[in-house]
Amino acid sequence: MIEVSHLRKTFRVARRNAGFSQAVKALFHREYEEIEALSDVSFSIGEGEMVGYIGPNGAGKSSTIKVLSGILTPDGGECRIDGRVPWKERAEHVKHIGVVFGQRSQLWWDVPVIDSFELLKEIYSIPDDLYRKNLSRLTELLELSQLLRTPTRQLSLGQRMRCEIAASLLHSPRVLFLDEPTIGLDAVSKLAVREFIKELNREEKTTVILTTHDMQDIEALASRVILIGKGKILLDGTLDDIRRGGESIDEALAEMYQELKI
Repeated sequence: MIEVSHLRKTFRVARRNAGFSQAVKALFHREYEEIEALSDVSFSIGEGEMVGYIGPNGAGKSSTIKVLSGILTPDGGECRIDGRVPWKERAEHVKHIGVVFGQRSQLWWDVPVIDSFELLKEIYSIPDDLYRKNLSRLTELLELSQLLRTPTRQLSLGQRMRCEIAASLLHSPRVLFLDEPTIGLDAVSKLAVREFIKELNREEKTTVILTTHDMQDIEALASRVILIGKGKILLDGTLDDIRRGGESIDEALAEMYQELKI
């Protein structure tokens, strides 16, 4: 399903010191720093797997997801999802994936949610019968009936995230990328989202890659975890591979980050 081999990605970032004089100096002579977001990243994920992709801030999680979804082009390495190279066959690739970024919306801000869904139907060229079937099912499972006629800007964060997940699944993708999908949600909304993702994976065999700092999400959903730090894969295994005794997963990860200095 997903084959990633020796991915590399470097960003060129401008740097300057504080102060007006430094700002003027930067107009004529700008200093740059090379940031290696991904360094020789390799892994494979089978169809129907639910994988937690974890690591500290700046580890390379979101960069990986953006490469896998075709948003970024890597500097080197290979990636194939269902036989397609995401950044080379993007138009065809996006027909088969769903992406949820917890801090970015794919819904139009000033129109009712159902209007955004209708626009996405046209963008993805979803057949009418499939669209009606998926909309009905998602509305029921995610409890959206009272939200569809509400403009996105008037939704709470938890309500919006439920709508974002529905929007990413209207076209029945085979792969779902979830980047911080429960960020800022209350306990009830988190449980609802987790249960929905588990049911989706169980019934549709959807492959799910989940990036989050909430280890309860990982424990509830993922049978396998991939730990990344400083752009490199540090561990690929189960939660028990991270735990070293009776400690919680958060404590175990904190100790591991300190030992690895990431």
